[in-house]
Amino acid sequence: MMITKEQKELIKATVPVLKEHGVLLTTHFYNRMFTHNPELKNVFNMGNQQNSKQQTALAMAVLAYAEHIENPGVLMPVLDGIGQKHTSLDIRPEHYAIVGGHLIASISEVLGDAATPELLEAWTVAYNQLAAIMTGHEQNLYSKQVAKKGGWTGWRPFVVKQKVKESAEIISFYLYPANGGAVPDFTPGQFLSVRLFLPELNLLQPRQYSISSAPNGEYYRISVKREAGTELLADGMISNRLHNFVNEGDIIEVSAPAGGFVLNGDGDHPIVFISGGVGQTPLMSMMESLIKSGSKRPKTWVHGCRDKNVHAFKEVIEHWEGKNEDVKKHIFYNEIEEGTPDNFYEGWVDLNQLGDEIFEPNTEYYICGPAGFIELHYRELVKKGIDKQLIHFEEFGPQTLQLN
Repeated sequence: MMITKEQKELIKATVPVLKEHGVLLTTHFYNRMFTHNPELKNVFNMGNQQNSKQQTALAMAVLAYAEHIENPGVLMPVLDGIGQKHTSLDIRPEHYAIVGGHLIASISEVLGDAATPELLEAWTVAYNQLAAIMTGHEQNLYSKQVAKKGGWTGWRPFVVKQKVKESAEIISFYLYPANGGAVPDFTPGQFLSVRLFLPELNLLQPRQYSISSAPNGEYYRISVKREAGTELLADGMISNRLHNFVNEGDIIEVSAPAGGFVLNGDGDHPIVFISGGVGQTPLMSMMESLIKSGSKRPKTWVHGCRDKNVHAFKEVIEHWEGKNEDVKKHIFYNEIEEGTPDNFYEGWVDLNQLGDEIFEPNTEYYICGPAGFIELHYRELVKKGIDKQLIHFEEFGPQTLQLN
């Protein structure tokens, strides 16, 4: 059913309510859905339910859709990001039907008398329109995955053949197909979803980890940070379970590479990678890919972490810099020891300490780390006059960071 002009006006009229009470609505929605369909707890990341990121992300998505109901096509970059995440979680059309039923019921229950039959019908038509857009886009993504040599959809068993300690907090897992089959290529920067059973929650739980190596046709590598503390969210439980219980020879379930935060391999203009903590993992894949390709683009690596003990891939970056004249590194530690070499700095990552050469025209920037880290450096680059189209970033978890 096509949405009518009158229905679009009804949708737009709900924008003020969504701005003020969107998270209340989405929180009610998730509680309702998991009560009536508890099996979906095995599909959704319950850590993002605990920290309210998923509720916030959905509220922002619903608001954006309502604001652009006249032309939802302008949201395709956002919808592609959602679709990439959905295919990594094996979301299928039948899930949209369940979600739609609970969303419309939640609108009715939260708005009460304000949820007129006409409004609910308008949102039903609007949701079905969005579901059609999303399922069509996701089917295209699934088709592209299976078209690759060794490609697949859903969950596939992989063997952990190597488990390598990279720092005091980060361990790399080298994943090979359990059936010995081909490993499809991916675009540097993409992630895998890993699914483990969590006894603490009595649930299967998915978690996304960036691929930290370049495409090689044999294996994928993920590099996982151990989470500290005793009161862990589900995310931390999964990361720590990988550290504590998953060993070489074990089999884990993995979905195909996905994600839109990817390296633009075209051109010969300079490129700067800016990372905080474990945020360097997708950038490692990008840098290694450039080096293996023989690219002569000037490549600058800027990374910040607490100290050398938690600095993963330190020797790898030093090796790349020593072997490639077009690679430079700048490392920031909270505290610097005596005798620390040049290009190591004390304190938080500060691009202004690195000289004007990293702000050369047409330089492309890739930023990954916590939301506050990304926002700080994005705004600093914009202040320097850098074209926003040249700044790429990824926030781990549900996308709640809005930078204009």
